[in-house]
Amino acid sequence: MFQTFDSHANPAQGPARLAALRMVLAAEGLAGFLVPRADVHQGEYVAARDERLQWLTGFTGSAGFAIVLPEVAGVFIDGRYRTQVKGQVDLAHFTPVPWPEVKPADWMKGQLAEGVIGFDPWLHGADEIERLEAGLAGSGLTLRAVENMVDRIWADQPEPPMGLAFAHPEALAGEPSAAKRARLAEGLRKAGQTAAVLTLPDSLCWLLNIRGADVPRNPILHGFAILHDDARVTLFAEGAKFDAATRAHLGEHVTLRPVSAFVPALHTLQGPVRVDKGTAPLAVSMELEEAGIAVAWGDDPCRLPKACKNAGELAGMREAHLRDGAAMVEFLCWLDSRLPQGGLTEIDVVTALEGFRRATNALHDISFDTISGAGPNGAIMHYRVTEESNRVVDANSLLLVDSGAQYLDGTTDITRTVAVGDPGDFARACYTRVLQGMIAISRVRWPKGLAGRDLDPLARAALWMAGQDFNHGTGHGVGAFLSVHEGPQRISRISEVPLEVGMILSNEPGYYREGEFGIRLENLIVVEPAPKLPGGDDEREQLQFETLTYVPFDRRLVVTEMLSPAERDWLNAYHAAVLEKLGPHLSPEASQWCVAACAAV
Repeated sequence: MFQTFDSHANPAQGPARLAALRMVLAAEGLAGFLVPRADVHQGEYVAARDERLQWLTGFTGSAGFAIVLPEVAGVFIDGRYRTQVKGQVDLAHFTPVPWPEVKPADWMKGQLAEGVIGFDPWLHGADEIERLEAGLAGSGLTLRAVENMVDRIWADQPEPPMGLAFAHPEALAGEPSAAKRARLAEGLRKAGQTAAVLTLPDSLCWLLNIRGADVPRNPILHGFAILHDDARVTLFAEGAKFDAATRAHLGEHVTLRPVSAFVPALHTLQGPVRVDKGTAPLAVSMELEEAGIAVAWGDDPCRLPKACKNAGELAGMREAHLRDGAAMVEFLCWLDSRLPQGGLTEIDVVTALEGFRRATNALHDISFDTISGAGPNGAIMHYRVTEESNRVVDANSLLLVDSGAQYLDGTTDITRTVAVGDPGDFARACYTRVLQGMIAISRVRWPKGLAGRDLDPLARAALWMAGQDFNHGTGHGVGAFLSVHEGPQRISRISEVPLEVGMILSNEPGYYREGEFGIRLENLIVVEPAPKLPGGDDEREQLQFETLTYVPFDRRLVVTEMLSPAERDWLNAYHAAVLEKLGPHLSPEASQWCVAACAAV
């Protein structure tokens, strides 16, 4: 099994660790310390060594941070984790704080009149610290870059990961690394920049057509890189991660050096050097400025090209989704036959689903720990089942299963919510509204230049009309055999990045009733040009989505009368496409199940 069911953190350990941290802060003359869920690469996914927030507080979410002050320790979490955090931290010692509604600077000023707040400049971006400093201006609180105070007290901190790197075939990458480097270097020259510093692991992997094994589930390599304006790259990563074949793959214009050489190398550059203010650690620009080297703030040059998938990447993603869709149908067929027997647990569901994916003989890993939420656990948006939390799937309820896979040709992410017996009319109405939101995103056409925030309301409109909503974005970017969460593209209220052809996103509206049930439906979609329409403006370029995921929805939960004719047509056409695309790949039993599941409504 890729997935395990042990508990990653113990809330009971938090108070003693918090007390130890406060003792260190007092000895250093600090009134507080920032504890992010971050590493020196500023990616979303961190290794065990960098799980400082989890180690200190018990909170295991993929986003958030803590601010430790003398009398209060705030754990800042967004809407995805407000149920989860209450069960993972000692509420007598840690205070959940709704973020971003509550701004960190405002919260600190409300808790403390004066003092110096420490932070590790390798774990925060320049943008973030700049905003904090602006928010604290005029108060008695100041920020100071210091060494990491959590590391001071973490006696058994794990060693840095040493996963092996490996080449990603050019046929799947869709473009040689040399061509990528040349294209990006030309952009640096046009901007008058001599080099760009790359800190995001998936940027390194995309640019060099390599993959790694330094964090669970996502095939990324930890390291830094400097892309020079002549298309040379200096890669800073531990040499033990590279065998002879992978070193040869890098080629003569990529120089491999140890991570310890990164900071000294920064000091030798001639400016201006591009640094991404939002994704690079503040320490990078601090080191450059200390050496008198001009910093040119600009986007990581890999992020947008990486987000806009080429023909080779899209072909691989389509194949991966057909393979994964067939595995999902085999699983749902099994689930429908197994649920009436009773006694099925959330862990049983996770284990069975991974088994069906393994049966493809192509599974590299799962793309994240499967969320198998029965009944009230489905309302915990990023629920991870453990031996302690494992719940029997009760009759007359809902089961939410959010899962994905990493195949060499693509990354998948899919959520389906299924009926267990009769969950009731209210649950069916909520499910139908969520489905209407997914259909709205799937069907929309929009003028080129709009961003994810412009489309996000479409996924919520049916819920809003019923006084309902969900506390997460509608969609995140997805990599091609890379990170299952990828920027900069999103469908979200806060996303200002224009959607471009080739961007892959999730389409996953939901609805959650704490203590009762959760509903989420998710397909992956890719931006493509929209054909001209009769009577449309010839000069107005429009975009639309192609659906990548093909797996039936649970028709037992659809209130057909709530669907408009256009929505009904979309659902029937989608299910017809499921049968056409997956039929040849299914076992006889699953094929028969799929025909019934895809019957027209």
